[in-house]
Amino acid sequence: MTRKFAGFALAPLLAFLMVLGLCACGQSESTEPLKAEHDLNAMVDSIRIENDFKPELGIVLGSGLHPLADEVEIVQEIPYEDIEGFPRSTVEGHAGRYILGYLEGVPVIIMDGRIHYYEGYSMEEVVTPDRIMAKLGAETVIMTNAVGSMRKDFKPGDLVCINDHIASFVPNPLIGQNDEDLGDRFVNMAESYDKGLRKIAHKAAGQVGVDLKDGVFLQVTGPTFETPAEAELYASLGADTVGMSTAVETIALRHMGVKVLGINCVTNYCPNVVDDGTSHEAVQENADKAAGRMVKLVKRIVRDLGER
Repeated sequence: MTRKFAGFALAPLLAFLMVLGLCACGQSESTEPLKAEHDLNAMVDSIRIENDFKPELGIVLGSGLHPLADEVEIVQEIPYEDIEGFPRSTVEGHAGRYILGYLEGVPVIIMDGRIHYYEGYSMEEVVTPDRIMAKLGAETVIMTNAVGSMRKDFKPGDLVCINDHIASFVPNPLIGQNDEDLGDRFVNMAESYDKGLRKIAHKAAGQVGVDLKDGVFLQVTGPTFETPAEAELYASLGADTVGMSTAVETIALRHMGVKVLGINCVTNYCPNVVDDGTSHEAVQENADKAAGRMVKLVKRIVRDLGER
């Protein structure tokens, strides 16, 4: 039976979207190749000029989740503008810096402010900060982000462990000439978010008294929030939460063999559930309210990782 959505057959709609995707992939063959590996190496070298600190773990801070940075025993802070050729974070509430140091005794690199596709950067530039963390030594990365909920039981303030993602609505960061020094051309994404890390996250959540849910995350380009019809479509595809980052970064990290744990901070309902007049200010406010629990959870996860 063909499933109906908003008065239309869903299967033809998905087929149309797939055709658009195939067209885009065909066009990518004529695009400029990715920047050479030495560009990334030059950025890494500029970070290592002052010290040879080697992080084992990377952490990406989403909107409103910056208090975790205050928990770090800092070795060095590096503003993005100090790294030649590095993209700048232009979103209010994103600091735009790397923090090198120790969290719960574990050497970490924290990305305090990420780069978004909607800021006008290429997808290659969007994932550059994540790739640099990996090249500096991070073999595991914890992703955090602010998301909208497409479920009534995922309310603002809840934390959700990402068990899978849908990235079909944004350009794949691996399109273009592949750099074999970074990873293989074709990446198996069957376990985008490491199962072992998810088990550790849930154990940690129980230890600190945080109700950690599980869900499928879907990334869109932004910067607009979803229409009711769009949110209905995403939910029909199996998504529980939606946001404007993370999935493409996970793809780039998995390309490099890095294990990823993703945690959503629900900051608003999507309009298919509750039309609460979502705004960027409201997202930040709700993320700030949940920051304390996110900090407790991530610190416990890091401690448990350090004790393995």
